[in-house]
Amino acid sequence: MPANLPAEAKAAWLKVMEAKTPEEKLRAMEEFLSAVPKHKGTEKLIKHIRRRMAELRRELQERREKARAVRGGGGARLYVAKEGDVQVAVVGPPMSGKTALLRCLTNTHLEPDELPFSTVEPIPSMFVEDGVYVQLVKTPSLVLDQSSDLNTVTLATVRNADAVMLVVDANNNATLLHRIIQFFEDEGIYLTPPTNYVKIERKGLGGVQIVGSGKIVGGTLSDVKKLLHEYGIYHAVVHIEGVVSLDEVEEALYLDKMYKPTIVIMSKVDLYQVNREVEEFFTKAGVKYYKTDLRVCNLDRRRLLEDILQATGRIRVFTKPVHSKWYVEKPIVVKAGSTVGDVAAMIHSSLAETFKYAIVWRRDQYPNWPKRVGRDYVLSDNDVVEIHA
Repeated sequence: MPANLPAEAKAAWLKVMEAKTPEEKLRAMEEFLSAVPKHKGTEKLIKHIRRRMAELRRELQERREKARAVRGGGGARLYVAKEGDVQVAVVGPPMSGKTALLRCLTNTHLEPDELPFSTVEPIPSMFVEDGVYVQLVKTPSLVLDQSSDLNTVTLATVRNADAVMLVVDANNNATLLHRIIQFFEDEGIYLTPPTNYVKIERKGLGGVQIVGSGKIVGGTLSDVKKLLHEYGIYHAVVHIEGVVSLDEVEEALYLDKMYKPTIVIMSKVDLYQVNREVEEFFTKAGVKYYKTDLRVCNLDRRRLLEDILQATGRIRVFTKPVHSKWYVEKPIVVKAGSTVGDVAAMIHSSLAETFKYAIVWRRDQYPNWPKRVGRDYVLSDNDVVEIHA
């Protein structure tokens, strides 16, 4: 993306960042685009802003439809409201096995598309394992060769989700996978752990600070401050990982970059031999993958759940009522690092306020080896907690 945009464009982008409603943001983006010079250096920026504007227009259209309580024929939903414990977007090229995956893991009776690109809006279903509810949302197939409204729906769904399942068939080569990864990265979405990463959080006070283990090449903190001041930003935390340039810091102002932990499902292994380059690509990128024949649904459901929880940084905590001999089979799914006090507050605010102590067991050792702990005790996956208040 470009550096050295004219002052008029930078002032217009400040209005975009300060917009409170989709309507205000859309108007501000239109004003911003009119101030951006059109040349090769701005092509990526203009493409990204236009796609974000398309998402906003669809969002506004959905709101109008809901207000009239009318659905159908008015355009596709951008994303599905989160339900359950974790939401995972299911993405992939056409005919890769997305529907087969949902049929394998959930109770959906969805039929595969007879024609490629028949799915035009996200379709939710629920994968339940060990009491954990994982909402799987099938997205429209990726259109990699041209601009498409289907991509707008897919991108919005992915941004809203906690993680991604990328479904590819065993016959796909590494070139296609690189194109898919690059497609998302061009829109600020990383499906593999990013090595060079910048995220800017605006603050009310504190000036401009740089945090993280990364560094800026060809620039200093003073240069970053000067750059942000040109956009009217005087208080911000700049998160940097890896080695980045000032241009990449500026790009982070326009492109809200995010990492979506991804699990790859390689389907149709009964028909094709998996390309070794593909396996090496995902192994090197640190992405977990499954090789499966979805027709017979031979996925290890428990292992898949464990990988989803680990990828999204979540743990299962099982609660035990004080006067019960056994714990509740449905766990509470919380962020890793959560404490007994956090869980007490999730159950009920009064429980946190009157908290005295808790008894914790390991699930695989229950009812042996209980441990008495305080509210600041950090819980682990599969802990059983009995809270006394």
